Order: sequence, then structure tokens, then C-alpha cells
Amino acid sequence: MRRGMTRTRSGVRAPSPRGFVTIGRAVAVPAARASVVVAVVTVALLVAAAVATLSLGRLGLSLADLAGALTRGAEGKQAFVLERLRGPRLVVAVGVGAALGLSGALFQTVTRNPLGSPDVIGLGAGAGAGAAAVALLLPGALPASAGALAGGAAAMVLVHASTGTGFRDPGRLIVAGIGVHAIATAFTQYVVYAVERDKATVLTAYVNGSLAARSWEHAATIWIVLLAVVPLVALASRRLGVSELGDELAAGLGAEPRSTRAVAVTLSVVLSAGAVAVAGPVAFIALTAPQIARRLTGGPGPHLTLAALVGALLLTLADLAAQQSPIPGNLPVGVYTLAVGGLYLGYLLTREWRKGSL
Repeated sequence: MRRGMTRTRSGVRAPSPRGFVTIGRAVAVPAARASVVVAVVTVALLVAAAVATLSLGRLGLSLADLAGALTRGAEGKQAFVLERLRGPRLVVAVGVGAALGLSGALFQTVTRNPLGSPDVIGLGAGAGAGAAAVALLLPGALPASAGALAGGAAAMVLVHASTGTGFRDPGRLIVAGIGVHAIATAFTQYVVYAVERDKATVLTAYVNGSLAARSWEHAATIWIVLLAVVPLVALASRRLGVSELGDELAAGLGAEPRSTRAVAVTLSVVLSAGAVAVAGPVAFIALTAPQIARRLTGGPGPHLTLAALVGALLLTLADLAAQQSPIPGNLPVGVYTLAVGGLYLGYLLTREWRKGSL
């Protein structure tokens, strides 16, 4: 038995102040005491943000009406708000935020690079370009999710080939990612210009990242992606933790760093593409959520679960700001995440430059 663990009757090892929850030999979920405390607080804040989303504003429900609708069923205005207006949008925000946070944590773990985010290296832009290509070339023939997945995968192939060293060199990774991001964005803007005006308006909001007019179909899409990918992430969690020690040591411990990196990047692409298919390329959640999770716990490790929770909280708060903002024009949520995330990216770039990593 691993040091610091206690075994329960079910065979699942419970965490001590520092350790893992392990299920069999394949799944090991980091569960240090600090991580558990931060996760509980994050969930509480997420619930508070969800209640605020449903209750604030002109069409918001009072706390009494909200409690009654959730316990006894909704009718009239309550049904409209919960089932059509804000309920699906909230569920999509939580799912997309969790997917992006987990996607960023996977990518940053295997690249061992705080700047190795799907946003920075063009995955989101590539997925957006793929969805735009489907809208232009095959309207109605394929779902946007198929184009987003293909576009994200193509962007990662281009970045990997362009660096000459895969995903290991931070400087080359950023330069290649900026190039791929620019190409993908240029193509997307061409599609916006080329399609009909009414379609262009919808597509413009989409490529900036939007949660407006989301339906339960969108919610089902992102949660199906999460339910399919999260078990695979759990199975790979032990190897992901070891991979942070470096390729040589990870190989010595049997983690097979190359295959682990390939699996993690693939899962990251699927998560990011699923999020883009539902809400468009929402910027910088994948970059900031894993960093915030790591700083809150103050310890090493991928912090996958906490990164997903922080991502869900960040996007829910950003969408709450988008809905309640006094700024006219109903700006898409991606504008708010771009403003905050851009400042954080500047901070990271400055820090890495001072450390000599760039």
C-alpha cells in the first residue's frame, strides 16, 4: 500500500492529507487535502454563480420562485426562464468551461509549459475555422462539431510539424501557434465575409465565443463529450502525473511519455473541439483555469478535476457578466474572457521571458 493511504472496505484507497484516491491499479486521482478544500469552495462558488445567473435581471426568478420551480416543477415565466432562456445557457456554460479547463490542464501537463494552451497554440482558432469551413462548403451536410474536431486536429498537426521539436520547446511552440492561429483566423474571417449576411451575423458571434440562444441540444452535446472523455482522462491520470517529472524519469517509471503525450493531446483536442462546436472558440479559459488551480493548491501535479471546476466557474461568471453588463449590444461571452485572459497571457509571457524560457 502506498504511503499515506488507508484502504476502505470497498477496496478504494482513501486519501490522507497528501496522496491519491486509487481505484484498482489503473485510476489514481490526486486528492491532497488542499485540493479537496479548494474544490469544495470552488463548487460552492459555482452554485452561487448559477443561482445568480437564474435570479438576477429583469427576467430573473426570485429565490423563492427558483426553489419552488426546482422542487415542484416550473410553469409560466418560471418554465420559460429555466427551460428555454437561462437554464440551457447555464448548463452549457458549466460544461464548456469544464471541458476547456480540463483541455488546458491536459495540454500544459504533457508539454510542461504554462503557455502550452489550446488557445495560444491555435487549437481553438483551428477548430473555429473547421466549423466555419463546414458552414461554407457543406452547409447542413455535416454538424459543426465534425468541422471543429477536424480543424482542431489539423491545427495541432501543423503546430507539431512546424516546431521541429514537437510540443517541447516553449518558444517554438508559441511562434508556431501564433502562425497557425493567424492562418485559421484569416480563413474564418473570409468565411464570415463570403456567406450570406444573416448567416454571417450568427457566425461572427459564434467565432468570438457565444452562449446566447443555447438549447438543450447544445447542453447534451458538450456533456456527452465530457462523459466520454473524463473516464479516459481518469485512466491516464497516473501517467499524466508521472510525465511532469520529465521524459527520462517517466520512461524509467514505465509511464511511456510519448504515448502518454499523444493520448493527452488527443483528448485535449476532443474536449476543445467539443467546446468550440457548442459555444465557439471561447478564449483563454483553457489557459487560465489550470494555472489558477495550480496556484490555489500551491503544489505540483496536473490538478485535472480542479482545473475543470475552475474553468466552469470562470465561464459561468463571465457569462453572468455578459448577461448583466450595462454595455449595449449584448457582447458575446468570448469578448469578456478575451479581455481578462489577454492580460493574464501578457503576465505569463513577461514571467517566462524573465526566467529565460522564451
